[in-house]
Amino acid sequence: MIEIISKDTVFMYNLYHITKAFFPNEEICQKLEEGQEPLVQIKLDGGTCLSLAMKVNLSDSDTKQRVKAMVTRSVYDRWCQRTGRHLAWGMLTGIRPTKLIMKKMEEGNSEKDVFEFLRNEYDVSEEKAKLGIAIAKREKELLSKLDYKNGYSLYIGIPFCPSICSYCSFSSSLADVWQDRMDEYLDALIKEIQAVAKGMKGNHLNTIYIGGGTPTTLSAAQLEKLLEIIKAGFSFDHLLEFTIEAGRPDSITKEKLEVMAKFPVTRISINPQTMQQKTLDAVGRKHSVQDVKEIFKIARELGFDNINMDLIAGLPGETTQEMQDTLDQIEKLHPDSLTIHALAIKRAARYGQEHQEVTMNHDIEQMIEEGSKMAEKMELVPYYLYRQKNIAGNFENVGYAKVDKAGIYNILIMEEKQTIVATGAGATTKVVLPQKQRMGNGKQSNLVRIENVKDIEEYISRIDEMIERKGEWLWR
Repeated sequence: MIEIISKDTVFMYNLYHITKAFFPNEEICQKLEEGQEPLVQIKLDGGTCLSLAMKVNLSDSDTKQRVKAMVTRSVYDRWCQRTGRHLAWGMLTGIRPTKLIMKKMEEGNSEKDVFEFLRNEYDVSEEKAKLGIAIAKREKELLSKLDYKNGYSLYIGIPFCPSICSYCSFSSSLADVWQDRMDEYLDALIKEIQAVAKGMKGNHLNTIYIGGGTPTTLSAAQLEKLLEIIKAGFSFDHLLEFTIEAGRPDSITKEKLEVMAKFPVTRISINPQTMQQKTLDAVGRKHSVQDVKEIFKIARELGFDNINMDLIAGLPGETTQEMQDTLDQIEKLHPDSLTIHALAIKRAARYGQEHQEVTMNHDIEQMIEEGSKMAEKMELVPYYLYRQKNIAGNFENVGYAKVDKAGIYNILIMEEKQTIVATGAGATTKVVLPQKQRMGNGKQSNLVRIENVKDIEEYISRIDEMIERKGEWLWR
């Protein structure tokens, strides 16, 4: 067990996630001891392996941030020395490394300056620094099409799934359990969507993303009803992208795809996560590999020319050979975009809740590398990148796409440069303000988050409150 004892909460987040990245299978315990003399003590199996003492004034915010950086570097260096290795993303613990890179570029720094900054300040590997810069450049080009001043994006959440995958931490419920009340949820959702359509009239809708959960847990009739409401309420004159995350093959039917094809849906996702049947069964996905292939074929026949597929590298029990076999099968389907995730187990996932030991797959770096090679072979280029807490090996999730098939919404959700109005249970609206304002916590920010309640029952009963919250920032 590794015990991290901190004098101030400011050290705790970075130290936990850096330590977890070096020691993914170790139990890590954190304690706050404001009265202790050292800023940080780290104990390994009961013995002290690091003690950082420094006389500083932690009440001064600027000093606190400088000391935080010094402590983070000291702990990182100690773990590098102890393990004999460096992390791919170095000391970067945030989920949006490209946001930092883009900020440096927008400040006028050259690519060489940004590269050296990442290498020297954060010990980011040469490979990841180059990847981050290349993706930030593509993101910047894609986002240049958007109207930041008058534009916005719309997210619609369907919080139901056919079954709950053991690695998943998203807010979703079993479709079978809610089957008799799905219309009730849909009515509340439509009420919120119509309020947004009315309140945002005059603004330019740039992207729509229907996600979840699994949107295709709705019946064909329910899906058509939802899409009709969207079509009736919003102008598509400035729409650049309309995505439906069809997701689970066991929830997709030809009839549902035919419904989508009636509307200006430009992009869909069919997400196998793996093409190994034993893994699908083990993680709780109730579909076969053949189901994936058949649904993909039907979607192509119906004219969908921008199909994304998601894969997860490092699923428990999978080998590099099985990952390669999955990639070979995906190549034969030839999707227009491919997102490769490194496994991340969160406390909200079943694995985390049951405290199951998920042994770190030390071949995950090779899996990710093979995924990158296959994407290149399919002429898909990396266009967006993000990371998650507890992500395996301190790696990343990368989206690859054909030149003209990149998912703009995926970039927006990471870079936070345009307002995203989010509807549905558990959805979070992000309002991008013209300039920074002082928030309730005393800090200044140009980003306001408005969260809908996660509980579906509460969402239905409190829908007027959800609408009121948005109205306070968006249309009053």
